[in-house]
Amino acid sequence: MKHKRLNRDGWGFQYYPYYQMRIDCECFHGLACLIRFTDGEANYWETPKAGRIQVTGEGMTWLELIPDNTKRVITVKYFPDNSHDVERVNYPKSFCSKYRPSIWYVDIIEGIEYDDDGIAVFIDKYLDVIFTPEGDVKIDDRDELDQAHDSGELSEEQFADALTECDHIINDLCSDLAKTNAWCAEVRDIVEKRIAAGEAITKCHEVLLLEKQGDRKS
Repeated sequence: MKHKRLNRDGWGFQYYPYYQMRIDCECFHGLACLIRFTDGEANYWETPKAGRIQVTGEGMTWLELIPDNTKRVITVKYFPDNSHDVERVNYPKSFCSKYRPSIWYVDIIEGIEYDDDGIAVFIDKYLDVIFTPEGDVKIDDRDELDQAHDSGELSEEQFADALTECDHIINDLCSDLAKTNAWCAEVRDIVEKRIAAGEAITKCHEVLLLEKQGDRKS
């Protein structure tokens, strides 16, 4: 299984602000991470109901949540605050508050660990659930899950657990999108307030190396 850092360096955007924090409150217990895209090209995916949806680009914010006692990483890919793509003609008016999600992407995982820089790393279990405010729901990479099972990489128990978690995600998050949106916004508000109060940026290896190189030049 692949190990993926929650600062999402694999996307090619390596030098953006990344915040990582533990939250324990009434609405959420778990790990929360926030990525702000300060630059970069806009990238889009196509969906049946929402149409062309933006997933990266300057001004976007990604909120990543790993609730305790689950096997999932919930990534909410938000438009720049108080805005959404005008092409999204069926975008729900009830979603038009400050934080407006473009899409949710939920990775099913085996667990998490931490690298030497303290960045959370999740062990990807291949299967994903993707959904939009307009009502798209897609189970992605089932073929990769099946291949991992057939090759012996995943045990029968791990395979069954992934499918069970997939069912739980759809039931927990996709059955009431307005409720999911409100919950994510509540958690993001907590994260934003902690950042505004001085929560430190969590720096990955690439950023630390870049800073060291800068110090040597100065």
